Order: sequence, then C-alpha cells, then structure tokens
Amino acid sequence: MVSEGILILAGVLLALVLAGSCWALYRGLALKQEAADAVIERDRLARRLADSPAQVLVIAPDGRIEVPQRLAEWLALDKGVRSLAELSSSGWGLTAEDAGALQRDVEATRRAARTFTRVVRTRDGSRALRVTGERRGDETMLWFADVSASEQQLAGLRDDAVELNEAFAALSALIEAAPLPIWYRDADLQLAMVNSAYVSAVEARDAASVMTRGLELIEGSGQGGPRAGAMAARDSGQAQARVLPATIGGARRALRLHDVPLPVGGVAGFAIDIEELEQANAREKRFAEAQRAMLDRLSAGVVQFGRDRALIFCNQPFRRMFAMRREWLSDRPEFDRVLERMREAGRVPEVRDFPGWKAERRGWFLATDGAAEENWHLPGGTHLRVVAQPLPDGGLLLIFEDRTEQVQLASARDTLLRVRTATFDNLFEALGVFAADGRLQLWNNRFRALWNFEEEFLAGHPRVDAIAERLAPQLANQARSALVPELVRYATVERKQRGGRVALADGRHFEFAAVPLPDGNALVTMLDISDSRRIEQALRDRNEALEAADRVKTAFVANMSYELRTPLTSISGFAEMLHGGYAGNLSGEAIAYVDAILDSVERLGVLIDDVLDLTQADSATLEREDVDLGAVVRAAADALTASARRHRIEFVVEVQRTAGRIHADRRRIREAVEHLLRHAVGATRAGGRVLLHVDGNSKRARIVVSDDGAGMTADEAARAFDRFAQPGITPGQERALGLGLPLAKQFVEAHGGTISLVSEPGQGSLVTVELPRR
Repeated sequence: MVSEGILILAGVLLALVLAGSCWALYRGLALKQEAADAVIERDRLARRLADSPAQVLVIAPDGRIEVPQRLAEWLALDKGVRSLAELSSSGWGLTAEDAGALQRDVEATRRAARTFTRVVRTRDGSRALRVTGERRGDETMLWFADVSASEQQLAGLRDDAVELNEAFAALSALIEAAPLPIWYRDADLQLAMVNSAYVSAVEARDAASVMTRGLELIEGSGQGGPRAGAMAARDSGQAQARVLPATIGGARRALRLHDVPLPVGGVAGFAIDIEELEQANAREKRFAEAQRAMLDRLSAGVVQFGRDRALIFCNQPFRRMFAMRREWLSDRPEFDRVLERMREAGRVPEVRDFPGWKAERRGWFLATDGAAEENWHLPGGTHLRVVAQPLPDGGLLLIFEDRTEQVQLASARDTLLRVRTATFDNLFEALGVFAADGRLQLWNNRFRALWNFEEEFLAGHPRVDAIAERLAPQLANQARSALVPELVRYATVERKQRGGRVALADGRHFEFAAVPLPDGNALVTMLDISDSRRIEQALRDRNEALEAADRVKTAFVANMSYELRTPLTSISGFAEMLHGGYAGNLSGEAIAYVDAILDSVERLGVLIDDVLDLTQADSATLEREDVDLGAVVRAAADALTASARRHRIEFVVEVQRTAGRIHADRRRIREAVEHLLRHAVGATRAGGRVLLHVDGNSKRARIVVSDDGAGMTADEAARAFDRFAQPGITPGQERALGLGLPLAKQFVEAHGGTISLVSEPGQGSLVTVELPRR
C-alpha cells in the first residue's frame, strides 16, 4: 500500500513537472514571437523616422547624443561625435553665429526645460534648418526640419512686400500731391480717404475732419447727389463719369466726376475742373457760328468734316453746286457717302476705278504736308478747283471754286496744244493738219513715209495743191489725187467730215478721212487697210464656197430622202398585205420574218424623217401656241408604248400637275420627246426599265427621260448631241444611226430651252430637258 501511494505521488509530481515544462516551452515561444514583432516594429519606426522630413537629435542626461544618419549628413558631422561637448567643439556644421545661438538655446532648455524654435543655416549656405528644442524627462530632443525652399519663398515674399510698400508709399505720395481732388469710399460708400486737394476744396482743417464730418465735394442728394455715381459704379462694376457744378473757393465751377469700382471693394473717385474748358468750348462755338455765317456769304462751296469723317457744316453755295438737300445733310453723312451722292449728281470727275479714287481722297484727312489742291473736270464742261485743308483736330475742310469761265477763256490759248496732242496720239495712221488756207501745218512720220516726201518739202508748209501734185504718180488712179484738195476744202469750209478709200499703185489700200478741227483747221488721216482687205476678200470667197457646198448637200439629202420613201412605201405595203394573209396563210416562222420586215421599215421611216428634219430645221419656223405639256408628252409616250411592249421593256410615265402649259410648237415638242424615248428604248435590253417624268415650276417646265441600259462612256456622252457622230451600236441593241438626240437638242434650243445628258457605262442614261413657259 505504501509503495502504491508513493508511485501515485511520484506520477502526480511527474505530471506536474511535465505540465510545467510544457507551459514554460509555450511561454518561451510566445515571448520569442513578441520579441520578433517588436524588432520588426522598431525597424519600421526607424525607417519612418529616417525618412521623416524632421530628424531628431537626442541628448542624454550624461551628455551623450544620438544623431540620425540623415541629420549627420545635413550638419556635415563626423561619425565619431558621440557627446554634446564634442558636438559643441565641432561647431555643429553651422555658421559660427547660428552655432553659438543654438548652443545657448540647448543649455537653457536642459536647465530650465524651455522650448525654443530657431532657423539656422549650414556653413556652405545650401540648407536652412528649423530647430525645435524641448526637454522630455531627463532627455533633451532637438527636431531638425529642412526649410530651405520655404525660406527662399519667404525671402522672395519679404522682397515683394518691401517693393509693394515702396510702391504704396509712392502712390500715396502721388495721390497726396495731385492737384485734383481724389477720394476713396468703402463698401458702405462712406469716405475713407481723401487727399490734400479734396481737403482744400471743401475748406476743411485736415483729412480726418473731412471723413469725420462726411464733407462731400458736391452738394445735393438723391439721384444727382455726390454718392449717385459711386453707387452706380459699385452696382454695375463699370466706371462712371458725370459733370456737376460745385462751389470751390467761393466760385461756381463745373467738375467732371469719375467713380471707378476697385477689385478689392470700395469705389475710388477723382474730380477734374472743366470750367475753363467749358468756357473755351462756348467761345469756340460762338466763333464757329460767326465763321459759318461768313462762309455762307462766299461764292465758293465750303464743307467741313469732323475727325469722325462725318459732315458737320456746309454753306449754301455747296448745297447749290452739288444739289444737296438740307434734310439729307442734317443726318451728318460720312465723307464717303457725300462723295457717292456727288457722283450720283454727276458732280465728280468720271474715273474708271471710283472706289480707288475715293480711297485716295480719304487720305486727305491724314495729310501732313499741308493743303492739297486738285482740278475737277466734270461732265458738261464744268471745271472745279478743289482745295482740301486738313484741320488740327483731325477733321477736313474742303473748298470748291467754280472755274468754268476761267477755263473757257484759257481754252483759246491752249487749243493749238490740245490739237497737236490729239493729232499725234494716234501714231498708227498717217496724220496731216491743214490750215483754212490749205497749207500743211502739222504731220507725223507716217504721213511723210507714206508719200515719200522729203523733210525739206514738208518744212516749207506746202499748199494742198502742191501735195496733191506730188502724190498723184503714187496712186493707182492718178485722177484721184484731186480728192485731197476737195477733202481739205470740205472740212475747212463746209465744216463737214468726209471719208473714203484709195488704192496705191503698189497694190496697197488706204482708208482716209478729213475731220474738221475746233480751230478751223482740217485733220486728214490715212490708215493702211491692205491686210484687212485681203483677209476680207479671202473670207468672202471662202464663205461663198461653203454656202454653195451646204446648199448642194442639203438638196442632195432632201432629194435622196424623198426618193427613198417611194420604195419604202411599197415594201411596207406588201409586207402588211403578207402579214394580213392576202397571199395565203403563213407559217409562224414566216410571220416572224414579216414582223421583222415591218420593224425595219418603221426604223427606216423614222431615220428618213430625221434626215428631213435635219435638212429643214434651219429654215423651218416654229408654230407656237398655248400647249398642254402633259397631253403632248402622253401622246409621244403612246407612240412608243407598243415598241416598248414588243421589246419587253417596262415603260413608266409620270406627269405631275406642275407640268402645266407652255407656249411652243406642239409638233416639234412631241417629236423631241419621241426622239428621247426612242433613244432610251433602243438603249435598253429586254427586262429593262424606261422612265418618263414631267414636272415644272412657275418659270420653266422639265422633262426627264431615264433608262437602265448599257450607258455611254464619257467620250460618247460628250458627242451624243453631234449630228452623225453618235456612238456605235452596242450588240443586242436596235438603235438607229443616232439622229434622235441631235434633233431633240435642235428642237429644244429652238424653243429657248436647254438639254443635258448624264450617263455611265453599265448604269444607263438620264436626259433632262428644261423649257421656258414663255
């Protein structure tokens, strides 16, 4: 029993020892995991602290220091620095002044637990560091933050502040020294600032008393009061200006008040004394009225334009000279409109480029070289002297003097010069001027070379009889030399113009004329027309030959067409008799042959008709009448319905109510439509579709014929309307030689209409006809 108890006790103890071991093992593993987590957390916090923009330097109670690597790089510290004494002796890596001040702040913090903040700079000046010191328990902590960028910004802001302060001081001094009253109102429109001129104007002691008493520069209240402009400027956000009277220094003055809203709030204002300006304007107005009254009494026309180029004054002679109504001038027309009205009245020179001429006259406003002067020669013989004087204010003064009488008096003096200039302007002709006594006065080189006269002979101013005697041997008919004296006499005595033609012995031909001149002389001209005569004769001969050939061709075609009709009628008659069974019953194949004969006869008959139309179209006249276009088109469609059905073609006719009526030749319009339909049916294969569409508007009627046949190439479409120049027949089509489209074009254009064709290979064709209502 004892031994069992001992064994049990030993077992219990062993179990307790085993349980304790297990618990110890579990606890050890848990502590190991906690230690590992603590290490990880420490490393994480260390990394964050190392990456933080603020680095901490810890000073232990015994003077030992802990310096992060990043902070050591900022301060350029040696790795061997481990105490505050070593750090102080090394100079902190800062400027001497900042290092000493920081050392004193650290000592004060360690002794008195005083917190401080200071900005220091490294010795090379590359960094600015903000240092915040505090004591926590027995340790002193210095937080270093790199504020280099912030310090640069602060330095710039300080410089800007200095400049703004200087500018504000200068602006304040300028406002204070300004000779005109200046003020500023706050958001409630109360006076918040005035300058010395404002204080003097209201006769106050100083600016403070003005703002305290609320002294206004302008008397009154309500809409015309001193704050009305400021209120309007504040509400609208736009500067306001107005003119109001004020009493300054015991005298009544006119002030122009300006109220300007400021972006920062409030309204600034200033006043300009315009009393003298108003008086000057009044004097100028009285002077202008007196000047205009004087200008109205002048005989010359005077007009004045302002700097905006609008008319501001014109006198009565100007209105009479240019037929200007007072009502139209009262609207102050612009300079360009006045010139245009003068042109409408025929009172400006005739120029080819009137807009360019007008632009040049517009330059008078900007002239800097004084007055411009021109002479205008108007239709009807009127001469005007025009003086354009730019005005100092940017305006223009124009003076128009009628000098027609002076020009007419001077014309007698310069007639000879004008005649001489007019004579020699035309150098392609032989020119000679003969006086009333028959002597040669002027001549050109062409005149001398034509008759082979010596210069010495002409220099003696020979009489016309001597000239006729010298030129007689050079004429094809020497008797014609007597014509020259007769021409001169006719032009100088009878004062009539005569002309004719003369042939020279060498085969040349000349056209001559004798023209009376204003001074009583006669101008004899001779122009070589030899080349034109030869060309004219050649063209005349060629035209006669062509007309004869055309007549022969037309007669031949017409005769052949009539001759072909006789056998064609016989063939048609016999074929119809065979088809009707007069020669006995025919087999199905024979009937088909007879049908083919009839189709060919029909096409040949159409071709003969087309040829006849082509030969007679030029001479035929249209028998116009009021025609229902829809009825005519339907009749043409009925004529082609059987052919379309026989060729198994879908034939669609669309006649709109807008087709209406036209004034035309009923037969020719129907033939034109039939030609178009016949062309479309002939170009469409079995199973195809032909469309006839008719519509119109109030001015024109339109006919459209389209098919989905083989179409045409671009070259074929370009020659579609040429006579006998149609494209070749496409295999499988039953189209004639192609006279239908040219005939349709001829009939349509005879009615004043148009025809066009659009076609593409494989897509079919579309022909559009437009006919006028009248």
